[in-house]
Amino acid sequence: MRPLLRKAALALPLLAIAAPLCAQSDKSTLDKGALYQTVLSLDQQLFDAANRCDYEKLTSMVDENLEFYHDKAGLMVGRKTFLESIKNNTCHVMIRELVPGSMEVYPIKNYGAMQFATHRFHHPGHEKEFPGARDLGMTIFLPPGAQEWPVGEAKFLHIWQLKDGTWKLTRVVSYDH
Repeated sequence: MRPLLRKAALALPLLAIAAPLCAQSDKSTLDKGALYQTVLSLDQQLFDAANRCDYEKLTSMVDENLEFYHDKAGLMVGRKTFLESIKNNTCHVMIRELVPGSMEVYPIKNYGAMQFATHRFHHPGHEKEFPGARDLGMTIFLPPGAQEWPVGEAKFLHIWQLKDGTWKLTRVVSYDH
C-alpha cells in the first residue's frame, strides 16, 4: 500500500470515532444554551413575582418543601415559611435584580439545574433612581444630594427541579451579604 493511502486508511477509523464525539459536543453546547435561557427566564419570573408581591405566582414556582439557607437569617423550610418571609421582610421594602453577566447554569442529571449568580437589592424611597427602576415598579426616589441607603449585593445558588414538565425551585442558598 502506498504511504498516502496507508495514512488515509489509518485516519478513517479515527474520523469514525471523532465525528460522533463532535456531534455530541455540539448537542451538549446547544442543550446548555437552552438550559441557560430556561433558567434565566425562571429567574426573571420568580423575581418579577417577588418584586410585585405576587404570591400566587410565587406559590406556583416554589416547591412545597423548599429549603432556604441564608447566611444571616439561617434555615427556612417550606413554601409557606418562604412566602411569609417575603411578605414580612421584602415585599414593598426592596426590589431585587440579577447582576448582569453574573449567572452560571449547570445541568443536574435526572433532576434539573443549578443556578449560581449575584443579585442586587434596591430599597424604594431610600435611594436615587437606578437604570430600570421604573420598570421594576419603583416610583419614589430620593432627591439629589439626599443621604441614601446602600444597595446590597449577595451571591446565591438556586436548585431547580424539572418534574412532569414543570420547573420548581427546591433549594436556595443565599450568602455573602
